[in-house]
Amino acid sequence: MLKNYLKIAWRNLMHNKIFSVINILGLGLGIACSLLIYLWVQDELSYDRFHEHENRLYKVMVHQLDKDGSVISSFDATPGLLAEAFKNEIPEVAGAATVLWEYEPAVAAGEKIGREKGRCVSPDFFRMFTFPLVKGDVNTVLSSPDEIVISLKMADTYFPGEDPVGKVIRVNNNRNFRVTGVMADIPENSSLRFDFVLPIKYSFDDIPWLTGGWNAFGPHTYVMLRPNTSVEKVNSKIRDFLTRHDGNIKDKAMSLQPYGEMYLYSRFTKGVADGGRIEYVRLFSIIAVFIILIACANFMNLTTARSVKRAKEVGIRKAIGADRGRLFGQFIGEAIITTMLAVIVAIVLVLSFLPVFNDLTGKHLYTHLYNPIFIIVLPALVLVTGFVAGSYPALFLSSLNPIAVLKGVLKTSSSATVFRKALVIFQFSLSIVLIICTLIVYRQMHYVQTKNLGLDRENVIYVPLEGDLSRNDAAFRATLLQSGGIESMTNATAIPTDVGMHTESVSWTGKDPNEKVGFWQMSVDYGFTNTLKVQLKAGRDFDRSFGGDSANFLINEAAAKVMGMKEPVGQIVTYEGKPGRIIGVIKDFHLHSLHEPITPLFINFMTPNAFKLAVIRIQAGKTRNVIATLTDTWKRFNPEYPLDYKFADDLFAQQYRSEMMVEKLANIFAFLAIFISCMGLFGLAMYTAEQRTREISIRKVLGASAAGIIYMLVKYFIKLVMIAVVIAFPLAWWAMYKWLQNFAYRINISWWIFLVAGVIVMLIASLTVSFQAIKAATVNPVNNLRRD
Repeated sequence: MLKNYLKIAWRNLMHNKIFSVINILGLGLGIACSLLIYLWVQDELSYDRFHEHENRLYKVMVHQLDKDGSVISSFDATPGLLAEAFKNEIPEVAGAATVLWEYEPAVAAGEKIGREKGRCVSPDFFRMFTFPLVKGDVNTVLSSPDEIVISLKMADTYFPGEDPVGKVIRVNNNRNFRVTGVMADIPENSSLRFDFVLPIKYSFDDIPWLTGGWNAFGPHTYVMLRPNTSVEKVNSKIRDFLTRHDGNIKDKAMSLQPYGEMYLYSRFTKGVADGGRIEYVRLFSIIAVFIILIACANFMNLTTARSVKRAKEVGIRKAIGADRGRLFGQFIGEAIITTMLAVIVAIVLVLSFLPVFNDLTGKHLYTHLYNPIFIIVLPALVLVTGFVAGSYPALFLSSLNPIAVLKGVLKTSSSATVFRKALVIFQFSLSIVLIICTLIVYRQMHYVQTKNLGLDRENVIYVPLEGDLSRNDAAFRATLLQSGGIESMTNATAIPTDVGMHTESVSWTGKDPNEKVGFWQMSVDYGFTNTLKVQLKAGRDFDRSFGGDSANFLINEAAAKVMGMKEPVGQIVTYEGKPGRIIGVIKDFHLHSLHEPITPLFINFMTPNAFKLAVIRIQAGKTRNVIATLTDTWKRFNPEYPLDYKFADDLFAQQYRSEMMVEKLANIFAFLAIFISCMGLFGLAMYTAEQRTREISIRKVLGASAAGIIYMLVKYFIKLVMIAVVIAFPLAWWAMYKWLQNFAYRINISWWIFLVAGVIVMLIASLTVSFQAIKAATVNPVNNLRRD
């Protein structure tokens, strides 16, 4: 019996080759999209879950409090003193590590020089986190301030074929470190990334303010709790930990965030982690379900469209004794066989397009068919999809009355018609939602990329002034300016669109001494406003002709507002205990991404020992010449360091990598959704045309024109699409309204976007149906009536 069913199923597939290809391809595309999204979601959910003590690891968060005790904002910068204090004062803490931000210094071993990403960490780091050491002991590495742990990749680069333990690596050409450990390369699904680690004492000695007090926020602090410890209990102990150590800190509280949630939940509202990449995980999980449902609905419509051709087969089978259960099993079996073929197509598509998908998402996803997940998921997917997609056609065909069918009288119930219409409406509603979302995401990304930031980042590069350049800055600058091609230069301590230093050490006349006011802070050199095209609202920039400018300050409009100064130029302010005068107010520019509002900025003049970043504005069209000149000049003044420069546009774009990825994937999935939906609409148009063959022929005999018949058929389906439009518009508006709330600066959701999406779908649907309508309207009616 089973063999017979398989033969019949295969013959039906071969008998209707075009129909079978469309059916299998549509379902295969849907399954392939869902599998790709599944791989991406699994990878996102796996981040930071590989650590042995993952369920005991936490990140310390600091919450800025309002006067009433409510949380205004949350951040992960903590005092450098915190880790040791936690270990000494909180018994529930089994380990604590200070981890400094990632940086990329020059490193050298023998004659080999390069740049590697590194971090400075506490000794507990390798005892807390599972970054396995292939050489060295986790209990002893980094116990001395002159030790370094490197990755296998770094070991192979600088010590090929040698045992690196005991060898010397020079960092920033100013200090030697002895290799005491080699760690396995860090997994791709790790939030913390680095090629080497140094003892935290190296940074504490080099940057004294890190341990300058409880109000010096900078590094990250991670803790590992003892087994079976109550997190709520520890949170209650650390909430006012800062206040207990410094009575002046009354506006900050602390809590612990589970380390495994850190990657997905990076946005906090009122002190609670409630957003971040998890929103994209949820979004694409929903899209995966939607696409597979669209594909199943498409399968139903296409199979139903061909059901009329098999009505007599069903009638004959029933007449010779086949019961409904066997017929139902046969048609479900055929659906499962079709699904199996679709899954094979899907696997081929996944394996073929996975490299492209990895490029779009910035991932390194891979798959293999012997993966246990695939061994379980794929058979389940075949059975569930085959049953869901084939259930309605099987029920419909097995319920046919054999007498009516053999007499040529085939009628379908009104409920069956409503169900098919609902499938089309469902498909197109989801497709329209995806199209609208795609248009809005595109417009927001275009807005982000083209918005006037308050400064000009075009043709600007950043170069770290390290090594000998710290002493030879003036000569380096003069040489570059004399070479031509450079419009202007200045120095700064931070990338202007990603300022990282925050201070509360600013006071002025009339300020409440008990009130803490935060400012982003950076130091700059002469020519700052000219080089970055920052506009002055009042006053002037730092100027060599004014000898006392080294003690003066610039502020932005937001700072003037929070300080309550209507005419701030000339006002005396104090920064870190040193008085100075405000000489200029610059117009607000974006210090961070457009996710965040513009906040107060305090700018002081560059001190001699400050970290310096050269900001170079290149004349239009001279980039290649300037880079060549910069390379030669760098080798002349700083031969011990490899040149490292970054374009301002590239750094700005990196702030929106997630959104750019969403935009690209949304475009693809919207296209595939509408494509699969149109295949379903094509199937329903085919079914309707076959059902109404006799009616169309009679109309033509009575004088109806081909155009009139085409209009009659197209109008029927356009009504369904219009219903889908009405359903989709509010859903799309709500989804995009919620998404846009993540941006402090965003577009308005314009009415014309919905109009464009509706028109696009109407045109696509009309073209899809018109093909079948034209075919039905141009058939010779005599042939149809004679056959009937």
